[in-house]
Amino acid sequence: MNHEISNGDLKELENESVKGKAGNHSASVTCTSTTVCKSVKKNNNAIEHKDGDKIDNQNDVNKAIDLLRDEAGSVDQMKELHSCAGNNLEESNDDKEEDRNQSSQVKIDNQKQKTEVTKIQTHKEPRIVDPEELDHNTYVDVSREEGITEDSTEDETGAPNNLVGDGRKLNDVVERRSCSVGENNNTSDEINLDSVIQDGNLSREITNVQTSEVADTDHRYDPTPKGPRPRHTWFMCQEVAKRQFGVSNHQPSCIFELHCSGSLHTVERLELMYRMKSHDGCVNSLHFNSTGTRLASGSDDHHVVIWDWTVPKPVLIYHSGHRSNVFQAKFMPLHGDTYMVSSARDGQVRLAELSVTGICKGTRKLAQHKGAAHKLSLELDSPHTVLSCGEDALVYEIDLRKEKPHKLLICKENDRKIALYSICTSPCNNFEFALGGKDQYVRIYDKRKISEESEPVTKLCPQYLVSGDVRVHVTSVVYNYNGSEILASYNDDDIFLFDLRRHNNRDYIHRYQGHRNNQTVKAVSFFGPKSEYIVSGSDCGYIYIWDKETEHIVQYLPGDEVGVVNCLENHPSYPILATSGLDKDVKVWIPSCSDPPDLSGLKGV
Repeated sequence: MNHEISNGDLKELENESVKGKAGNHSASVTCTSTTVCKSVKKNNNAIEHKDGDKIDNQNDVNKAIDLLRDEAGSVDQMKELHSCAGNNLEESNDDKEEDRNQSSQVKIDNQKQKTEVTKIQTHKEPRIVDPEELDHNTYVDVSREEGITEDSTEDETGAPNNLVGDGRKLNDVVERRSCSVGENNNTSDEINLDSVIQDGNLSREITNVQTSEVADTDHRYDPTPKGPRPRHTWFMCQEVAKRQFGVSNHQPSCIFELHCSGSLHTVERLELMYRMKSHDGCVNSLHFNSTGTRLASGSDDHHVVIWDWTVPKPVLIYHSGHRSNVFQAKFMPLHGDTYMVSSARDGQVRLAELSVTGICKGTRKLAQHKGAAHKLSLELDSPHTVLSCGEDALVYEIDLRKEKPHKLLICKENDRKIALYSICTSPCNNFEFALGGKDQYVRIYDKRKISEESEPVTKLCPQYLVSGDVRVHVTSVVYNYNGSEILASYNDDDIFLFDLRRHNNRDYIHRYQGHRNNQTVKAVSFFGPKSEYIVSGSDCGYIYIWDKETEHIVQYLPGDEVGVVNCLENHPSYPILATSGLDKDVKVWIPSCSDPPDLSGLKGV
């Protein structure tokens, strides 16, 4: 039998060998088929090499074919194995193709999102926008649409992002808005403004801005005015050198003290020196004697303490004789500081006689108000006279040499009595005094032109409060060093400075903002030998000091741990400040700090 193998038969055997690799069951067949093919090729080449003879070694070819048939069984068996392996391979390829399609679709979606974000971020370099440059509607609506809270937000990594601090997230929103408005190209990578408005309900948010939303932005309120900050005009090193070398001998030595006490450097270096503790209640009153060597304090515990504040130790503690909280205690400007006058919630005005040995000889009642008596005012040219005011709208003039007080006036507005919280006598004109009470006016009277029902000489009020639509009242009034200006602190409002030399205009000339006056009747005062600064307590527990001319806050001090600073008293000669509040102690502040104040945390107070 002639078994001649052609090249076509060899190719068919190779194809069968390759197909057999698909199934696991055909591994042995594949190996054998490949071996046979190689053997047949080798023998065939050898046969064709011999002088054109067809097949000289027929036995070798027959053996190769028999071996292939023995291993594969038959051609039908090989086809069956190939079909089974092919089906398994097709199923596996279909699953892999489906997975590849899903993965490709996810990658395409992610790539589109990254393309949009990249286009938004790289369209224009973000500009840091101050939130104050935007109107309130834009700020509130953009914040809500983008999920930004006004206090703080979170960036893509979850880290907090303070909107007020850097404004970056708000700027990103503004940049995206500008990109969408500036381009009218409706491509897939552009942001459509209509879709932004529809998704974020911007139009609905704009129409729903309410007054409560305005109140929510109070934390962004900056009390610092926009004008330039005050500059230093007095330099200690230069002035000390001039004094040592005799350059300023033509000036009296007190000029150096006045300039130093009124300098910005002195105010910025104030720090806590002493905490003087002796009272068992809130301290409501502080007062230095005329020489500044003693400090008197009155408290809710009905006691008055006289301190040697330089030690600091109490020199004398005595019961005031009042049955309720002591609101005011002052040294009478008599010889030896041996007389103390006080007023209290019980409406009484009492006099205490002290001995030089540190003993209280006794107290007696001078006058009786029908309501709480909040403040007293001394007349420097008349050391025996004191004025008192109370919530019964009465003003008494009390002369210690007389048995009974003189009812000076009843404060009224359109036949309505005005409860009085503060009284102050002009330092240069003892006939003139100012009153503040439970309405918006500061009233100035002249005792020479006064009767029980007389009208004040002058009424001062901020113009926007004249209508009375805003319910406020005056908690404290005080004259400056020469009586030309009056400072008034308003409850639930700010501090205002009035110039008495402007006869045609009774509106304020300066407004001082940043403190909070709501919980108690707070005092306000000038600071400096020429009233260069304004100082006030606050419900937040801090003491604020403003520059009078620029209205800038130049110093703030933590004055009370409980939370309210009520009373402030300046030393008569030196830049020393005494304060008190809901704490049961008295704090003394002196300019000894080596570093200037850090006002970076002022907005967070």
